[in-house]
Amino acid sequence: MKIMKFGGTSVGSAERMGAVSQLLPTQEPVIVVLSAMSGTTNHLVQIGQQLAQGNVAQAESLTNQLEQHYKQVVTDLYKQEASKDKGNQVVQTVFADIRACFERTFSPASEKIILAQGELLSTQLFQIFQHENGIPSVLLPALEFMKITPDEEPDQVFIRENLRKQLEKYPDAQLFITQGYICRNAKNEIDNLKRGGSDYTASIVGAAVKASEIQIWTDIDGMHNNDPRIVKNTYPIAELSFDEAAELAYFGAKILHPSSILPAQQHNIPVRLLNTMQPEAQGTTISSKRTGNKIKAVAAKDGIIAIKIKSSRMLLAYGFLRSVFEVFERFKTPIDMITTSEVAVSLTIDNGTYLPEITEALQRFGTVEIDSDLTIVCVVGDFMEDRPGAALKVVQSLRHIPLRMISYGGSKNNISFLVNTSYKEDALISINEGVFQEKEETNA
Repeated sequence: MKIMKFGGTSVGSAERMGAVSQLLPTQEPVIVVLSAMSGTTNHLVQIGQQLAQGNVAQAESLTNQLEQHYKQVVTDLYKQEASKDKGNQVVQTVFADIRACFERTFSPASEKIILAQGELLSTQLFQIFQHENGIPSVLLPALEFMKITPDEEPDQVFIRENLRKQLEKYPDAQLFITQGYICRNAKNEIDNLKRGGSDYTASIVGAAVKASEIQIWTDIDGMHNNDPRIVKNTYPIAELSFDEAAELAYFGAKILHPSSILPAQQHNIPVRLLNTMQPEAQGTTISSKRTGNKIKAVAAKDGIIAIKIKSSRMLLAYGFLRSVFEVFERFKTPIDMITTSEVAVSLTIDNGTYLPEITEALQRFGTVEIDSDLTIVCVVGDFMEDRPGAALKVVQSLRHIPLRMISYGGSKNNISFLVNTSYKEDALISINEGVFQEKEETNA
C-alpha cells in the first residue's frame, strides 16, 4: 500500500483537484491524505481569533465569505447536478458546525473544532468528485483512528489498531481518502497536529500500515539545496538520508513537517517529495541509503533566542548541566544548540512562551543573559569524522559574518551557526557561493 499526501495548493481549486485525481494509481491500494484547500486554514484561524475577542459579527462575516467560496468550488468542481447537490450538502453541514461554535462560550476546544473543518471539507468534496468520475473510494474518518497522548505525541498503538479496523471493513477497496492534520487528543476532543501536520499524518499512517512508500506532493519539485526565496539558481536534491532530511526539516526547510521523518525512518519506508504542478520532475527521495561524503543543503531557522548562564560554580561541578536541562524539561521547551565553557553554558530555544519563568529558574545558578532576533543557519550533509576539511569551506564562506555560536560534532549530518537575523540572507548567499557553486564548477 502506498500513501499519497497532497498539500493545500495541490487541492487549492477545482482544477487542481482534477489534476490530483489523475495522479492516483489504479493498480495498487493507496491512502490519500489531504490538507485543507489553500487559504482555508488561515481563514478559519481568523474566524477563531474574532470569536476569542468576542467579535461575533466579524466572525459571521468571515464565515459567510468562506462559505460563498466553497459554494463556488462546488459549482466549478462538478458537472452533474447530483454531485453538486451532495457537495452543497457537505458545505451546508460543515458551516453549520462552524456556526454552532458561535452559540457557546468560546474555548480552545471550540477553536480546534473550527480548524478541523478545512480537512473535513476537502476530503468529502474530493470523494464526491471521485464518485462522479466513476472511481470507487472509501472515506476514512481520521477522527476515528488518529489520536495523540497527553504529551501530544501520536498514540501509535491506538492508531495502528483502529486504522486496521477501518481498513478491514473494505477488503476489496483500492482508494482510501482521509484527512491530514486533524486528530483527537487524550480527552477524546477534536485536536490537531499543528500547522503543516498533514505531512505528519501521512508518515504516521504509512508507519501504521507498513506502506511501501510515502509520497508528499506539494508545489515545489523536491527539497532544494538552499532557500529559493533568497538564493538564485538553487536545485532540488535527488537523494537524502533520513537523518539529513530530518535536520533540514527541523532547521527551516519549509517543504516538510519536522516530525514527519521519524515514523517513516523507524519502519524504513522511503519518503518521496514530489510536485503536483510538475509531476514528471524527479523530486527528492528520502531513505536509509547513504549517498556519500557530500554537503547537501543549507536551511535557516528564524525566531531563535539565545540564553547564556554564567556561573563560577560550573567549574568541575558534575550535575550542573543536568540541573539546567531540567529547567527546560519542566517548561516543555526544546533546546536547539548548546555550547559550554568552564564558567558558562550558552544554548538556544525557538519558543519563548515560558522565557520569563525559565529565566527566573536559571538565575539561581548564576547570571543569565538573553538575546533575541537570531537565526540558526544549518549546513547538512554527510560529514565523516575522518574526512579532513569537511567543515573548512563552510566556515571560510562565513568569515565576514559575526558568528555567535558554532555547533559541530554532535551529529555527522550538520554544522550549525548562530547569527543575528540581519545576517541571514548574506549567510545563505555566501554559503551558496562558497560551497555549492564551487562544487558545481569542480564537477563541470
